[in-house]
Amino acid sequence: MLEPSVPDFSLAGRRAIVTGASRGIGAALAAGLARFGADVAICARDLQALEPTRQAIEAAGRTAVPFALDVRATENIDPAIDAAVKALGGLDILVNNAGVEQVRPALEVDEALWDRIVDTNLKGAFFCAQAAARRMAAGAVVNVCSLTSGVGVPTAVPYGASKSGLLGMTRALAAEWAPAIRVNAIGPGYFRTDLTEVFYQDPAWCAKTLEKIPAGRFGVLDDLIGATVFLCSDAARYVTGQLLYIDGGYMASI
Repeated sequence: MLEPSVPDFSLAGRRAIVTGASRGIGAALAAGLARFGADVAICARDLQALEPTRQAIEAAGRTAVPFALDVRATENIDPAIDAAVKALGGLDILVNNAGVEQVRPALEVDEALWDRIVDTNLKGAFFCAQAAARRMAAGAVVNVCSLTSGVGVPTAVPYGASKSGLLGMTRALAAEWAPAIRVNAIGPGYFRTDLTEVFYQDPAWCAKTLEKIPAGRFGVLDDLIGATVFLCSDAARYVTGQLLYIDGGYMASI
């Protein structure tokens, strides 16, 4: 048996990769991991767009390794992850955050939109996890799921399908890769990002949605860091296959 010990939330000496790290949730999580001691490789389709995230990681005193990757191009994932791991000197953490969404009624969804969303949010996440696991003797994977992993949202069918699939993938990988690699997910609630800005432009939607959130406010990006650090740290050494909603109580109250 393990000796009783105080949970350790430090990520000192850990090497992480965060996908979709140029803005929004990915940028916040990459900087947050760095603040807790991790060196972080960051990727996005546009290499130049990673510059603010690189600066935030280095301001925390950690090493940043930017690299370009479109996770839909699955043939590029393995060599890109390999190069990032070599630059970091190893790998302990993967945060699968890269994602896209486009609101559209179900009867208007075409194959191109379906493929763009599902290939990014689910297929790309799987092959990033696979490439990381091949280079990770032990460690943690955190997948960024969504409220739509657990509830249906009108006009978000491809997105909801991808995020529900991502939860299923999380559980299956957790069962297969334990005990060496823990696989968990976070489920952000309502956070204002470039991806969701279209909703926040509607005052009526904002007022109606706030009524459903027991915490009485929308999330801010720093609200996501603590849970992610926990799942990546030794404090979560016996936690795998779980989805932790970070939603101000929304899912508990509907």
